[in-house]
Amino acid sequence: MSQDLKNADDAQLLLLLGEGSKPAFDVLYNKYWKQVYNTAYKRLNDTERAQDIAQDVFVQLWTRGSKSPIDNLPAYLLVAARNGVFKYMEKEAKYAALPDGAEELESPLGRADANMLHDEFLKAFNELINTLPPQQQMIFNLRFNEGLSSQQIADQLQISPKTVRNQMGRALATLRKSLFLLHVLFYFYQKG
Repeated sequence: MSQDLKNADDAQLLLLLGEGSKPAFDVLYNKYWKQVYNTAYKRLNDTERAQDIAQDVFVQLWTRGSKSPIDNLPAYLLVAARNGVFKYMEKEAKYAALPDGAEELESPLGRADANMLHDEFLKAFNELINTLPPQQQMIFNLRFNEGLSSQQIADQLQISPKTVRNQMGRALATLRKSLFLLHVLFYFYQKG
C-alpha cells in the first residue's frame, strides 16, 4: 500500500489524510518538508526556527483533518510557512530590546522629540492604511484593531477565509513597502 501511496497525487493523499491515514501524511511530509523548511529558512536564516515552523505547518496539516478541501497543496503549505514566519517575527518583535541610542530618549528633549516622531509616524501609518482598497482596510482593521481571526472576519464579512488571507497578504505587502520608505524617511529626519 505504501508504494501505491508514493504514486498517488496530492488530492488522493489529502483525501486519505482527512480519514486519518498516517501513511498518507508520511508521503506528503516526505514530499514537501524540504520546501516548507526552505521557505521559512529563507526568511529567518535560522535553522532551528525554520525547523520549528516547518513542523508546525505539518502538525496543522495533520490536525485540520477534512475541514475544507485544499486545491493547491504546495501553495497552501508555502503560505502556511510564510504565515508561521510572520507569527514568529510578530512574537519576537514584542520582546525586542530598545535600539542603540535609546538612552538619548531619557532626556526631556530626547523624549519630546521621540514622542513627536512617534505621533508623526502613527499619523503617516494611518494615512497609509486609508489608501488601501476598502475591503483590505476593513479586513486589516478587524484583524489588528479588533483582534479577530481570519475565520471570524470571514464569518462577519460573509466571505471565505481564503479571501481574508489573500486580502490581508496584499494589504501587508503594500504596507510593508510603504513602511520601509517611511522608516527610512524618519530615520534621516531624526538624524538630521
